[in-house]
Amino acid sequence: MQREPVESSTLASVGYDETQFLLELEFRSGTLYQYFGPPDRIHRELMTAESKGRFFNQNIRDHFPYVRLQRA
Repeated sequence: MQREPVESSTLASVGYDETQFLLELEFRSGTLYQYFGPPDRIHRELMTAESKGRFFNQNIRDHFPYVRLQRA
């Protein structure tokens, strides 16, 4: 999945597949997660949020199932 870099102290990059409602987040630590089910609205709001870390904690974390991906 194509991710784009973001300005954030928490996140390094964000990708989204609107056909599968799949949100991919790369954290500054290098850890990569995929979240299943977030609507496009969540992705758009994350990308425009003043604090992406706060938005993640309030609207994504503990709201959607996820998997941690292994680095290639």
